[in-house]
Amino acid sequence: MNQGVIIGVDLGGTQIRAARLTRHLDILEQYKTKTLAAEGLEPSFARIVEAIRVVWPVDGTPVAGIGISAPGPLNPITGVLVAPPNLPGWHNVPLADRLQAIFNVPVYCGNDANVAALAEVARGAARGYRFVIYLTLSTGIGSGIINDGRLVQGRDGLGGEAGHIQLVVDNDRVSSLEKEAAGHALARQAVTRIQAGETSILNRKDLSTINAREIGEAAQAGDALALSIVERAGKMVGLGIVSLLHLFNPEIIVVGGGVSKIGDLLFKPMHEAIEQYSLDSAFWTPLPIVEAALGDDVSIYGAAALVVTHGGQAVISDVLKALEEE
Repeated sequence: MNQGVIIGVDLGGTQIRAARLTRHLDILEQYKTKTLAAEGLEPSFARIVEAIRVVWPVDGTPVAGIGISAPGPLNPITGVLVAPPNLPGWHNVPLADRLQAIFNVPVYCGNDANVAALAEVARGAARGYRFVIYLTLSTGIGSGIINDGRLVQGRDGLGGEAGHIQLVVDNDRVSSLEKEAAGHALARQAVTRIQAGETSILNRKDLSTINAREIGEAAQAGDALALSIVERAGKMVGLGIVSLLHLFNPEIIVVGGGVSKIGDLLFKPMHEAIEQYSLDSAFWTPLPIVEAALGDDVSIYGAAALVVTHGGQAVISDVLKALEEE
């Protein structure tokens, strides 16, 4: 890749973060501002441009490229944001082309979960691995898949959506991993069961305020309803992982997101499901399942990794090794 620094941008529904990084993915400077997404496309786009300009080098150092972590659905091949649900008015926006026209450097866009997977391989819990599954268990369930060092994207860049693995549950009802085990799903299950008459320390006047964090805390306090919801979610995630093991045979699985903070009460039934339903123990022996390591900076590192890997198509470990040897 060209000499110079890299600009990484994390575009979210709440805030925009931008950073200048070295080619080795060390952060030099950061800046953040509110997205104010309700104002629509153009005001938010102007804030992205402003954030990039704040961290742009003022000493003439060349910029090798800009990487953008953005909510899907998006097409990382064309750099078009299709219809991100938390960005009103952003429909088929050619974000990469618009930014490239302003800054005159290569621009790469990536789904935030895919970008996080790249980051964990480059700087985090999966560093040094070439076959990696990354799952984020949060409000929804996102994923990124690294196969032999390269990001799995598919024909239109829409591949690797493990959260939408289809499951058959509850008397042949077809659902998905996200609909059964994401944060919103856990809250919905708790409300439904309390309304049906079950007792729980989660019961309150306004049940709509129940969230996954509270369910996790209630489970840790021994609440029977919360425990059963968490255990079921762990099993569902485990079943989803079984499908991923059979399809991709990874070396390591990295799990992040707020729901994962529930800890052993979630991970124990997840491991049990993996061991019970995998075709053979060869798929999970050995198989480290570890917590994500990069925290809030994961999207910044991942966005920058898009640049050094030309959108996830070069092997990140090989790229970084070559840079270290320069």
